[in-house]
Amino acid sequence: MTDKHTEDQENTELEKSKAHIIVEIIEYMANSVVIKTIIKKSTGNISVMSFDSGEGLTEKISPFDTFAQIIEGKAEIVIDKVSHLVESGQGIIIPAHSSNYIRPNGRFKMISTIIKSGYE
Repeated sequence: MTDKHTEDQENTELEKSKAHIIVEIIEYMANSVVIKTIIKKSTGNISVMSFDSGEGLTEKISPFDTFAQIIEGKAEIVIDKVSHLVESGQGIIIPAHSSNYIRPNGRFKMISTIIKSGYE
């Protein structure tokens, strides 16, 4: 499991007032986690991420609530040492201040929504 990732810096946000097929706006990259920002605001952000087989995210603790929604494949999301298998079409809220990490379970794509308001 690595924490290396690539972020698409060309377009920091998707074009507004246009429909997008989210699962198609990001591709898999060999041995990498790719992150593309959809919306970035001071109150939070939404990103779409692709994980190649064998790739995950190392353990971290965020001061904010995060909603992780799997849009292709499946992932094991561990929150405070409790494992959750989250499959395509499902989502899970990772509470603020909880240790969490994503364990590889084949290739998958997900949307990550971080909400920063309410913690001032």
